[in-house]
Order: sequence, then C-alpha cells, then structure tokens
Amino acid sequence: MELGGLVQALRQERPGAGAQPERQPPAVPPAERVLLQIGLLISEGASGAPKAGMVRDLGALVEAAECCWLFGGLSPATLGALVAALSSYAAPPAQEPDAPGLPSKDSAYAAAAERAVDVGSVFLHLLGKLEAAKTQESLGVPVVGPLLCRVMGPIYVFAATHVVARPWTNVRSQSVAQELLALLVQASGCMSVAEFLRGKNEDEEGRFAAVMGLLKQELTKDTWKRNPATKFVFSWTLPHITRPWLSSYLERVLPPSLLISDDYQEENKVLGVRCLHHIILNVPAADLCQFNRAQVVYHALYNHLYSREAPLIQAVLLCLLDLLPILERALRQQKQARPTSPCDEVLQLVLTHMEAEHRLALRRVYARALPAFVQRLGILIVRHLKRLERVILGYLEVCDGPEEESRLGILETLQCVIEHAWPRMPCRLLTLLKALLKMIWDVHTNQGSTPEPVKAALLQGATKCLILLDRCSEGQVKVLLEGVYNSCEENRVRECIRKVQENT
Repeated sequence: MELGGLVQALRQERPGAGAQPERQPPAVPPAERVLLQIGLLISEGASGAPKAGMVRDLGALVEAAECCWLFGGLSPATLGALVAALSSYAAPPAQEPDAPGLPSKDSAYAAAAERAVDVGSVFLHLLGKLEAAKTQESLGVPVVGPLLCRVMGPIYVFAATHVVARPWTNVRSQSVAQELLALLVQASGCMSVAEFLRGKNEDEEGRFAAVMGLLKQELTKDTWKRNPATKFVFSWTLPHITRPWLSSYLERVLPPSLLISDDYQEENKVLGVRCLHHIILNVPAADLCQFNRAQVVYHALYNHLYSREAPLIQAVLLCLLDLLPILERALRQQKQARPTSPCDEVLQLVLTHMEAEHRLALRRVYARALPAFVQRLGILIVRHLKRLERVILGYLEVCDGPEEESRLGILETLQCVIEHAWPRMPCRLLTLLKALLKMIWDVHTNQGSTPEPVKAALLQGATKCLILLDRCSEGQVKVLLEGVYNSCEENRVRECIRKVQENT
C-alpha cells in the first residue's frame, strides 16, 4: 500500500459513530512493518523532492494513526531506527575537515533548514501521540516508556542542532526546535531542559549520558569537524549540567572540550575554552586534580596565551583565574616546592605581551584582567614590580578611545599594587606621581569623544592612587603637590589635588 493511501485508510478508520476505537483495520499493515520500510527508504532512497514528500506523508501518517495501531506492536528498536534516519536526513551537509569556516549563506544549508522543518513536524506529531498513549489502558506507561527512552536522546540532539540561529537554520526550523524541546521536557515530567538532561535530583540519572553517547562517535579527533553542528550541540548542552551532576560525566566532557580548544580556528578555540571554564567552575577541585587533569588543562590554556586574538585571550584569562587557585592548592598539598607558582608564570608572560602590545583590543583585555592577577598574588606581586611598573606607565600614557577601558583597568591595577606592595612604593613615588599628574592633565584637556562620566571615573581613579601613594610615603605626596596646586589654574585639576591634600 502506498504511503498516501495508507494515510487515507487510517483517516477513514478513525473512531466515529458506531466504530470501534481500538480495533486495527484489517486492510492496514502493522505499524512495525510500515515504519521499518519508511526508515529504510529515508536512509537509502532517492534524495530531493521524492524523499521530502515521503517525510511529509510520514508526518500525516503519524498524525492520522490511532495510538493502538501505531505503538501496539512497535518495538523500540524500529522506532529508534526511524528517528535516527530522519535525524540523518535533516542533518546539515558534511564539511571538509580543513574547511576555513562555516559559510553564512549557502543553498545546501538553506535546504537543510527546510528538511529540519519537515522532520521536526514529524517528531512533534510522534511525541504528541506518545504523550496521548500514556493515558490509554491498552498501552500506558509500560508500552510508551521504553519507546520514549529510545527516542528522547536523538530528538534532543536534533532540536539542539536547530534551536539557535546557525547557517543551517531559519526562523521556522528554530521555532519547531523550541517546540520540540518544550514537548520533550513535558514528556519526561521535568520542568526545564537542565532537569531533563541531569535528572530531578542527584539520585536520578537524566538523559545527558544518552545524549553524550550519541555525540561521542562524532566528537573524535578524526570526525568532529565533519558535522558542523556537533560542536555547537555539545557546547550548548554542557552549560545545562552544573554542580553536583557534572563531576559524574567528567571523563565524557573533558576530552572533547580539550579537542575543540586545540583547533587552529579561533572560533573553535574560544568555544573549547568556554567549555573548559564551565567544567572548572562546576567540578570539585579534587576531581580536577586527579590524574593530573588540572595540569593538562593549565598547559592547554597557557599555550593559548601566545595568541594575538582578543576574544580568545579574554576567554583564556578568565578561565585561568578560576583554575590557578585549584592548581596551586594541589601543588601545596603535594608539597612540591617551586620557586614560582603557575600564577607567576602566567603573569610574567602576560606582562611581556602587554609591554609590546599596540593593538587596542588586546590592551583592553589585558588591562581588565590584570587587577585580578595582582589580587591573586598579593604581596608576592613584588616579584614582578619592575616590569609591571613599565606596563603601568605605558598604559597610563596612551588614550585608548571613548571608554578608556585600558586606563581604567590600569588605574585599578595600580591601586591593588600600592595596597599589596606598599613598602616598595616610596622609591617609585616620583615616577608614578609624574605619570598620574600627566594623565590627569591629559584627561582634563582632552577635547575628544570621551564622555564626561568616563573622564570623571579616570580622575577619581587617579586621585585614589595619589591618596594611597601619600599614605604609604608618610605624606610626601602632599608636600610635592603643594607647588602644583599653587601654580595650577585649572579648577578640575586643582579639585583632584585638593582631595589628596584634605585626605587624612
């Protein structure tokens, strides 16, 4: 029987006046055989319009069929094979491993989005039927449960592939994917996607293991770049698994995160580093340090510091700031005596790059991260004072645009340095005082596009630095500023100096 004729027969056999609602029509073959044949045809049949028509007819078939016919004798393996065939049919076109990147517009990707709409519609009808079958006496949870368990993982991967705007999605495919996720969550009795994946509590296993089982074969060194959606599905799914659940899956999520971060393309590096950061934040330190995992992650991140791309450097520095305390605590517990800590190694390399860096985007990233490293080292920042002083002076001197992110970050850094290494400040007093006064004058006389709130923040930061310097030099700054205050006619500059002189 043709698929169209089968749909018509099923519609005619729907329960009506005088009809038996749960009787299988004799002319209709069993669903097991029908769905098995359709799955084979979708996997191996013709491409293009014939297969698209077959998928739409399948959607109409599922919509028209009664639950008792559709699921009564259906095995989970057959339904799983059909869902896998449909997911493969709707998958984005395979990509060459050495391709430079994803095209923003491509006819093959546009066709994949249309296929996803049709397949998503089939999945929506299927999940709706499964949900309805739970309440039928002849089926119920004993029949529906194994079927749902078999298809939830593949349908989730399909939905996650299309739920966010990508080159292979459009508005319709994203909408269908969002509906699918909502229906999956409802069918599993959960309240959110995160609960669907991780389970309702620590004792209940969610569907994340099944999802990772499906992704594992595509997240190997030789295969992960062939399907362009795999890395995005993984990176979109991972943040839903938090403490304390993530530690149970550490062996499954750490290798692909390292693999993606080790790519030559910047986009993939940033994606992998963000996955590593999530793992660091949500896995106990003891688990991270076991088998030297933390050391492996540290070396992978440290190598990225030689990059010249601002988004990657920003992601790496944020990740390192959360990893370093874990790593250094482990080294102390192992009683490994080292002249310098990993934080010293990172800061030394960062300062070396900062000194010679001329690109404003990178200067801003470095300057924003620097205060946290100073706070991390505390008094031990004295090991880096010579180079740090040169960096501070150089960055105070250069305006980096309307928002002045570099100067604001460096002023915060200088405040932290004075607070932690105040005994070493008197010998650097004159140099720092000149640099701060010059910056105050530059900001006051700047007729550019810098907004007034930014100018006020700069002057406030510089004033605070002068006050801290005065305190650690036993009032020498006040003495040195007296002559400047008397000879200066600019009210804004005089106001900064007055605040220093009046501070006790």
